[in-house]
Amino acid sequence: MTELKNDRFLRALLREPVDRTPVWMMRQAGRYLPEYRETRAQAGDFMSLCKNTELACEVTLQPLRRYPIDAAILFSDILTIPDAMGLGLYFETGEGPKFKKTVRTAAEVEALEVVNTAKDLSYVTDAVSMIRRELNGSVPLIGFSGSPWTLATYMIEGGSSKDFRRAKGLVYDQPELADLLLDKLADSVIDYLNAQIEAGAQAVQIFDSWGGALSHHAYQRFSLKPMQKIVEGLKREHDGRKVPVIMFTKGGGQWLESMADAGPDALGLDWTTDIAFARQRVGDKVALQGNMDPAVLYASPQAIREEVSRILKRFGHGSGHVFNLGHGITPDVKPEHAGAFFEAVAELSSVYHSA
Repeated sequence: MTELKNDRFLRALLREPVDRTPVWMMRQAGRYLPEYRETRAQAGDFMSLCKNTELACEVTLQPLRRYPIDAAILFSDILTIPDAMGLGLYFETGEGPKFKKTVRTAAEVEALEVVNTAKDLSYVTDAVSMIRRELNGSVPLIGFSGSPWTLATYMIEGGSSKDFRRAKGLVYDQPELADLLLDKLADSVIDYLNAQIEAGAQAVQIFDSWGGALSHHAYQRFSLKPMQKIVEGLKREHDGRKVPVIMFTKGGGQWLESMADAGPDALGLDWTTDIAFARQRVGDKVALQGNMDPAVLYASPQAIREEVSRILKRFGHGSGHVFNLGHGITPDVKPEHAGAFFEAVAELSSVYHSA
């Protein structure tokens, strides 16, 4: 494979020395960019964009042409797995993702088959392969999946939810059935992420968007346990190089020690957890990714720069920090404000990595 010209992202995830703090942004290929909106209009709709190899590659590369970013992330959606399980994913304007079918009964859970990525999701691995070729070693490529719990919430609720009443009802009323569903999803995610790694992904992230909605006990059993199974089942080396794994639970700051013990190389932090405190708690066990509040991007470029500086100072000297937002960039942020974010990290972070 082509030699990687910029590997500071991968090195930081493995807590190896770097010249400056690497940076990327969740949802960096998205609606805040006018070129993305043009490409999506060309595709017709969101899922058509995801399933078009050339266009998915194009939108993945778009932010890299604008900004000093240290990693690309595959353009796709976290709900590809339940869609491949036959639930019929679709999107309604202003309402987010929905499914034509739900999974709420024992018969419906038992009928689900573990996803075979080569057969059911080849459009994703085709995109990974094309993106990796087009990057030509400029920066690493991140693959990703939703966590089993997060996928399950959409499958049970039939779409987005504010209170997860059906999903939580299932885990409390029929915990063994919930375990069966989450186990099938964990096996599907293992197959899916390993296929992405084989196709060219050089790091992978597990997005646990809704783990923070669970109680302490429920999080350990129904969110963290399936993610630990995934981490244990992943290929951790490919093409002669380690493949780092990032685990990100939004709202999971109280579980950092348990998450670190689950075996990932790095933990993603949302903006509610102080990064200095998080570093004290996990020590040298894992790297940390994050964690600026995405809403800061609505402020002035100077305010953005000041917040970047504050977070860099809070993490302090040494490697093991990948700068990111604490969640995805929102659609109506000005592109020049995203530019101020990336440029501030690139300009201000080198002093924390001097010998």
